[in-house]
Amino acid sequence: MARATSELLSSLRTEQTLAEKSVIAVVIPCYREREHILDVIGAIPELVAKIICVDDGCPDSTGQFIVAENTDPRVEVVNNESNEGVGGATICGYRAALESGATVVVKIDGDDQMDATLIETLIEPVKNGSADYAKGNRFFDLEKLASMPKMRLFGNAILSFVSKFSTGYWQTFDPTNGFTAIHRDVLALLPLDKIDKGYFFESDMLFRLNTLGCVVMDVPMPARYGTETSHLLVRKEIGSFLYKHAANFLKRIFYNYFLRGFSIASIQWVAGPLLLLFGLIFGLSEWVASSREGVTATAGTVMLAALPTIVGIQFILSAIDHDIRNVPTFALHRLLRPSSKPQK
Repeated sequence: MARATSELLSSLRTEQTLAEKSVIAVVIPCYREREHILDVIGAIPELVAKIICVDDGCPDSTGQFIVAENTDPRVEVVNNESNEGVGGATICGYRAALESGATVVVKIDGDDQMDATLIETLIEPVKNGSADYAKGNRFFDLEKLASMPKMRLFGNAILSFVSKFSTGYWQTFDPTNGFTAIHRDVLALLPLDKIDKGYFFESDMLFRLNTLGCVVMDVPMPARYGTETSHLLVRKEIGSFLYKHAANFLKRIFYNYFLRGFSIASIQWVAGPLLLLFGLIFGLSEWVASSREGVTATAGTVMLAALPTIVGIQFILSAIDHDIRNVPTFALHRLLRPSSKPQK
């Protein structure tokens, strides 16, 4: 009992020390954000040590506007020569934050759709070692979703469901939410050059984090919409998103179940789709043949089509169940930093 109490106190002291040493940086990708950017900067709390605004080849020179009008000494403006997309701008800001020595890096959009006062709540799971990456979730409070445009709500709901398959984070929602916080040790491990530079950035980040075995946590936040215009058109991007999610799903299954590990689920991921495909193709072909000839299929033919189909579906469901239970639960950055682990 005494030993358990000692370990608990040691753990709490360690987490408190980590929190005190945390240096917080905020990255704001800017593209045509003159109207809102100063309000966003002004709302960022004092606990943030560095604010990095990335002018992503902005046609209205948001970066120059910030230099001329901003009075906050924490602000640094970084300029991309050409427009790289929200992901490319964020990655540029991430690199600048790492160079500045930040411990936790927050990403917030410049359109004032996110409440900057929630930064302290967002970073807490990362600071105390509960998570490697925290992200906002606008779907937590269903009563407050009325302000979200219906088409965007529908598109985000579909993408959230598909994202569970491609990223492996089955308990997270709102994958396109750009209000995020990440620990520097995890950020340094990510292949930043390979992450999508467009609107798929946040979803691709989740995929990359899963391949590293990182803990991701949702933080409730309200959906807030005013006069700002979103650059993301769900109807235009949903086809591209679905394709990229499918590609990431296949890569994730290969990485996690064949390259870095092997289990019964590895066999199920292969056998399940093959059996299901065989059962469907064989059953459909036999049904067409029997319809043309006017001859009822035999019981053996029906079973030969039905049995692989049923077994294939069971294998797939079992593999998904294994995947759901295989979500990372221990923050990677605590393993990377020996000083962050409780002393025995």
